[in-house]
Amino acid sequence: MTQPATAESTLPGIPGHEAAQEGAATDVVGRPLPDFPEPAPRTTHGPARIVAMCNQKGGVGKTTTTINLGAALAEYGRRVLLVDFDPQGAASVGVGISPHELDLSVYNLIMDRDVELSDVVRPTAIDGLDVVPANIDLSAAEVQLVGEVARESILSRALRPALDDYDVVLVDCQPSLGLLTVNALTAAHGVLIPLECEFFALRGVALLVETIDKVKDRLNPDLEVDGILPTMFDSRTLHSREVVARVHEAFGDTLLHTVIGRTVKFPDASVAAEPITAYAPSHRGAAAYRQLARELVARGRTA
Repeated sequence: MTQPATAESTLPGIPGHEAAQEGAATDVVGRPLPDFPEPAPRTTHGPARIVAMCNQKGGVGKTTTTINLGAALAEYGRRVLLVDFDPQGAASVGVGISPHELDLSVYNLIMDRDVELSDVVRPTAIDGLDVVPANIDLSAAEVQLVGEVARESILSRALRPALDDYDVVLVDCQPSLGLLTVNALTAAHGVLIPLECEFFALRGVALLVETIDKVKDRLNPDLEVDGILPTMFDSRTLHSREVVARVHEAFGDTLLHTVIGRTVKFPDASVAAEPITAYAPSHRGAAAYRQLARELVARGRTA
């Protein structure tokens, strides 16, 4: 999983990722910054790529990234399904759904075989973006799943109908490495790791990657790390830059070029229950998530 960093890293197949030219744009670790083109519109949808948004540390931007990446991909004509897999229900609230008013949630989807995906999916105000909401009921699932046969694959079975209808399924995981997160990793094709730019967050990445390797070895051989996304980056501080440099040293081009800066617009958008691409479409935060969507498409990590 760990990749050695090189002085001139390249990603074959991504336009613009060649050796740096004098005066050319570079990312925060000095790599040449590719020109990620706007994805061509899709005339058909599916099969979906399932991406788990995962980090056992809380407050690193998982939910913010799930919502805003989903909205950015929807802007580019992709059909996107957000799966709120955190009992706190933050992703549901972030797209305007009250977890306390749900008749059916992702808990019912995974625990009741009579409940189908179509019964639980809710539309959002963003065209092309749907959500499977969650609430505190999901916290009981971790205990109840222990006695289930093939307990790690329950979510994979539940999401199977989504593969033909959507281009991307984004699973917002809870901040732990428990059975719910293992279910998300077993269902996923890829993992996106939001990483807060501070050293305490950095220390947990090795443990997370070890867990991903175990799931890949024992449960889901197709699982890949789609990228590590620096979040809450502050270019004014040496600390932020050093954290990103450390990640690049350890993981090479698994570190994405896109960096999400720290801004009060993200919590403001959360209070408004809108993605930042709708709440403040011209803000640099919205531009960063659009760039992230284009980068993942260029890397072949989303449709």
